[in-house]
Amino acid sequence: MRRTSASVVLAAWLWCGAACSLLHAQEVPTVYRGGDILTMRGPTPELVEELVVHRGKILHAGKSADGKPHAGPNPKIVDLGGQTLVPGFIDTHGHMVYFGKNLIDGDLRGAKSVAEVVSRMKEQAKQMPAGAWIVGFGYLARDLAEKRHPTLDELNEVSQDRPVMIVDSSGHLGSGNGAVYKAAGITAATKDPEGGSFSRKPGGTELAGPMEETALNAVRSRRPPFTGELADRVITGAAAVWASYGQTTAQEAGLGLGNDDLEIVKNAIDKNLLKIDLYVCAKDSVTDDTINAAYSVAAEFNPQPGGTSRKLLADRPDLNKRYINRVRLGGIKFWLDGSVDTAWFTQPYTNLPPGKSGEYKGFQQIPNEVLDDAFDRFWTSNLQLNMHMNGDAAADQALTAIERAVKKFGMRDHRPVFIHGTYLRPDQIQKMKKYGAIPSFLTSSIKSGGDAVVHLWGPERAAHALASKTFLDNGMKFTYSHDAPVSPSPAIMPLVGLAVTRVAASGRVVGPDERVSPYHALQAVTSMAAYQIKEEAAKGTLEAGKLADLVILEKNPLKVDPAEIADIAVVETIKEGKSIYRKGQ
Repeated sequence: MRRTSASVVLAAWLWCGAACSLLHAQEVPTVYRGGDILTMRGPTPELVEELVVHRGKILHAGKSADGKPHAGPNPKIVDLGGQTLVPGFIDTHGHMVYFGKNLIDGDLRGAKSVAEVVSRMKEQAKQMPAGAWIVGFGYLARDLAEKRHPTLDELNEVSQDRPVMIVDSSGHLGSGNGAVYKAAGITAATKDPEGGSFSRKPGGTELAGPMEETALNAVRSRRPPFTGELADRVITGAAAVWASYGQTTAQEAGLGLGNDDLEIVKNAIDKNLLKIDLYVCAKDSVTDDTINAAYSVAAEFNPQPGGTSRKLLADRPDLNKRYINRVRLGGIKFWLDGSVDTAWFTQPYTNLPPGKSGEYKGFQQIPNEVLDDAFDRFWTSNLQLNMHMNGDAAADQALTAIERAVKKFGMRDHRPVFIHGTYLRPDQIQKMKKYGAIPSFLTSSIKSGGDAVVHLWGPERAAHALASKTFLDNGMKFTYSHDAPVSPSPAIMPLVGLAVTRVAASGRVVGPDERVSPYHALQAVTSMAAYQIKEEAAKGTLEAGKLADLVILEKNPLKVDPAEIADIAVVETIKEGKSIYRKGQ
């Protein structure tokens, strides 16, 4: 019954009828020429002389002489001036809503000591209105002089009576003061949730402050909601940052990490705030709430029998009715393990993370039956299952669930997403090929965490981490993601550059045999990224009939030194023929 109910609700989300036309008011076609135009279609680079765009779609990508019938007598000419035009970048695993909140929260990136964290949080407290939690994000315990998380007592120095919570840059670990635990109803007697823990002081009768994984989520979910202007700013601020890095499609890969996430997105839909597309993955624990909300939203924007809608629905040139005012529910997100320090392996860590002992292999975050149940519900639906995993034991759990679903329901073009898929054994890669799974590699972590991976996981596992070249050699698709705000920014070109060089912060090349060419790295954020989210019919390449989602780059990534790729600037971002970002403006 549950599967049937979900299918009915999902159908309501995916269907919406015609509404008043809001197509781009381009009076004449626009012709781009005078630079390298990379179509990103095919296994090798293809350059065309010009691109013709009209009413949000590409009319022609090819020779100038062949484009005249499409351009008309007096088109608008855009001279690229030697710059490079590529398809709009697609975010395959980011947290745009979460990032938008962090734009309002305190910035703890680069903090060097507990005292500095506390000092920054005291400044943040001055900026927040009465009644609001004091929240900071972005520190790393291993980068602090004390090599540990700030304690409850230290965060009490920020405030004794207002909730204070800090979250590290991975988003998996953090700490809180006494007031935040009181607000969340957590005491030292509270049992640790499965897949997480609350630290206690010696003796176990008092909370120490630090928390990890599902325990952090339990506290984070109790934060008071962003409403009104703050809710607007979460979406518009984050979307502007995404566009500045060339992204025309964003992702919120865990809607429900905050208890107000759903309302923030509904607010964006109601007010038509987005200038880029947003693919949403619902956090597993809020799946039913999200699907029910999707049904309600679809009903409000669908036309009534008389031909009108209760709310204004923007038309899309690609007629993709899965989107409602640039938002669509695309998948469900599960966390199977943790980050570098808590990844779940079949073999022990080579060197133990701080505070761990014995044959430490990380730990499982959710029971097998929970994941099996999700595949029962969604394997045959249009909702993709996105599964966070870093270690091979987590990948085994995912593959076992997929194999079970295939035996039960048959093979489907589901395209399950292995988020990060950091370490995958050769046998697991072959099973992924069999079942059509696709990894979204966090290549930004090579620079920030590559040295830590070599130390903790050992050189052999590190050498085969983020195995782009292996996937390429096996004829398999893969994508690159930034996981912002886990990585400091949602920039795309560093993902491409690090896939090509694989240079860690120390200068060490981590896994040289897994390096790929600049062209294949670009495919991972364009054509292969469109495939991952099942939108390859409208996005990912520059071809007639597809959306005019474009990025103008300062330089051609295929023609510069690989070390320079990460720093190539986005000059302009164009969504459906309309400029939404220009450098310097």
